[in-house]
Amino acid sequence: MGIDIYKYHVSAPPNIHLCLSFSMDSPLKLQEQSKGFLFDSVLHKQAGFPKEFLWPDLVRAQQELSEPLVDLEGFFKGDEEATKQAANIIKDACSRHGFFQVINHGVDPNVIRDAEDYMDHFFRLPVSEKLKARRMPGSLCGYSGAHADRYASKLPWKETLSFRYHENSSDLVVLDFFKSALGNDFEQTGMVYQKYCEAMMDLSFAILELLAISLGVDRKLYRKFFEDGFSILRCNFYPPCQEPGNTLGTGPHCDSNSITILHQDQVGGLEIFTNKVWQTIPPLQGALIINIGDTFTALSNGKYKSCLHRAMVNQHEQRKSLAFFLSPREDKVVRPPQELVCSEGKRMYPDFTWLNLSRFVQNHYRADDSTLQNFTNWSQSVNL
Repeated sequence: MGIDIYKYHVSAPPNIHLCLSFSMDSPLKLQEQSKGFLFDSVLHKQAGFPKEFLWPDLVRAQQELSEPLVDLEGFFKGDEEATKQAANIIKDACSRHGFFQVINHGVDPNVIRDAEDYMDHFFRLPVSEKLKARRMPGSLCGYSGAHADRYASKLPWKETLSFRYHENSSDLVVLDFFKSALGNDFEQTGMVYQKYCEAMMDLSFAILELLAISLGVDRKLYRKFFEDGFSILRCNFYPPCQEPGNTLGTGPHCDSNSITILHQDQVGGLEIFTNKVWQTIPPLQGALIINIGDTFTALSNGKYKSCLHRAMVNQHEQRKSLAFFLSPREDKVVRPPQELVCSEGKRMYPDFTWLNLSRFVQNHYRADDSTLQNFTNWSQSVNL
């Protein structure tokens, strides 16, 4: 590729392999060259299939995930029986794999449609323009091409744009991001995503309340915990790929945040690993997908699972998705309620902050199904 990239290993306990890629020359210059080359010459122009995108020995999904839908209409109307039924479905799904779909979720379909449509305003820009919003090393926000600034192999076949959101009606943080990074021409785009994040936050509070009910704790407990949190919205763009059997749009990973709300377009591609096989979650018009992340696994004292999932690419069609990652305030201590500890008889994970877990994943570790346990081992070894 003409880019000199090497593997950098960070000091860690013997049972943890920590690996990131860093450019050996001017980091910013090579990041720009790398991203520009990968996406202008490879992903969009299909100039051969580069080995950096190869995922060897891919196993195809064998079946479709079959789960009852969680209907939120009764919950929003204050129907206790319907609320109990929704909480029971959530409890069953989260105890096994941590994925469920919600319908009648109260999010305006026009808000979702606009958020999906406005992705084109950014991803159709020339690479040089997209790089104005580039994600800096160690940051969660900005533009990334195939995460080429972080990894040297098994690159995902996608582009992403990520930005922060926090609950403060007087602070239009999403709008400000677009205007500062891309200029006033993107003011309307910023407003579209500001509204989308606000809708996702409202839905997050409802999901948190149902999660608390399903776990048998104070129904407002988790909602209060996240009221001053910071969230991330990530726009994912997956170009068509001539060799979809050789690569992935997003590699297998568990989310390290608390809960994720995903909207995927009708192309599809989301798969989860459960019951020892990969299973697809086909798009369902009007539904949103919710999944548990590692942070909520710790908040539930291990009762609810974060699950490996991945995104496939399509040979003929581009795919778009929107992932809203809910997280607590960075310095807030992640600790399960005492009643869950008592029911298990012990703490499954020690106290930690979201900031430390986030830094571990961004700077030291490629997320997988062992992230939370390896973070625990690592943090204890360095006395965080």
